[in-house]
Amino acid sequence: MTMMEWKETPQNKQALVELLYQLADDDYIHAYRGSEWLGLAPHIEEDVAFSSINQDTMGHAAMYYKLLEELGEGKVDHLSHLRDVTQFRNAIILEEKNGPGEYTEKPEYDWAFTVIRHFFYDLAKKIRLQSLNQSSYEPLAIVARKIITEQTYHLMHWEVWFQQLMVSTNEARRRMEDAIERVWDDFGGVLTLGDYGDDMVAAGLIESEELLKKRFMNQIQSYFKQVHLTVNTAPGMSKGNGRNGEHTDDLLHALRTLSEVYRSDPQAIGW
Repeated sequence: MTMMEWKETPQNKQALVELLYQLADDDYIHAYRGSEWLGLAPHIEEDVAFSSINQDTMGHAAMYYKLLEELGEGKVDHLSHLRDVTQFRNAIILEEKNGPGEYTEKPEYDWAFTVIRHFFYDLAKKIRLQSLNQSSYEPLAIVARKIITEQTYHLMHWEVWFQQLMVSTNEARRRMEDAIERVWDDFGGVLTLGDYGDDMVAAGLIESEELLKKRFMNQIQSYFKQVHLTVNTAPGMSKGNGRNGEHTDDLLHALRTLSEVYRSDPQAIGW
């Protein structure tokens, strides 16, 4: 992407705000779903590693919310805890529960689904960050440069899980292929920039949706080839487009949990 000079216009600012909400909300809800594996991961080393990844990802969301605060959108805590569910811009696949049950009551979470969702997302996120590295809005470019180093290690983590499980037992392979089909059906929601995508590109904030999708498809197909898997369809959006405020009850449930303490006393100060 050729570097462009940021121009403060109402149209450009709206595009910037929409992009920041997508980036922040994706990481926010994705980190939460990951955090629900605390104490439930397949082994203790994974429990520690996964918790660290989720902490990093929540920190990334906080950086994007901070940029929104600086643009006059409201306080960081309000943006993450007090917005209505229809105001969130995260992709629907990221809000879906890890599996049946609740964290504190009979959780029957699907590790294959979690591996695929995180692997696909972290690959798409890295591609997006590489584009944001040259964003015309310098504060956003700076944040992307801070995040991308951590993101490289996050992706490496899920690459290992993907490759090992895909060539493991027949049962592991079957579960992974089922998870791939499930995630693929809605992963187009991660790859889209929504209705303001053209304005984001025109303002030099990020490269085009088409180009980012092409990079993702080229790289994911390379991974598929390594494990002798063929996927001929494009990622879909079977449950709707979260960039437009379309969401499932899973997001409402997650936000109620995330904001329960904050909503009880927004004026409280932590010590």
